[in-house]
Amino acid sequence: MAMHNEQACIKWRMSGMIARFVGIVAIATGFVIGIYGLEDTGARWLQTALGLLVTGMLAQGYALYCSVKRRQELKDQPKL
Repeated sequence: MAMHNEQACIKWRMSGMIARFVGIVAIATGFVIGIYGLEDTGARWLQTALGLLVTGMLAQGYALYCSVKRRQELKDQPKL
């Protein structure tokens, strides 16, 4: 049982780290493309930037969810 909890904690931690990285990259790229889109009116860059910003925020939300689930599983783990 302890091995299963340990593997689940590792899974939540890795998922959270990947989601956090993807979120940071998406938000940063969204800001850069958004600045470019403000200079180039009439292009679809602003919509692309908003999509990247929303994707980054969702990824950060999922990373927070993974962190909370990991903490819950660590808390529920029996003490030896």
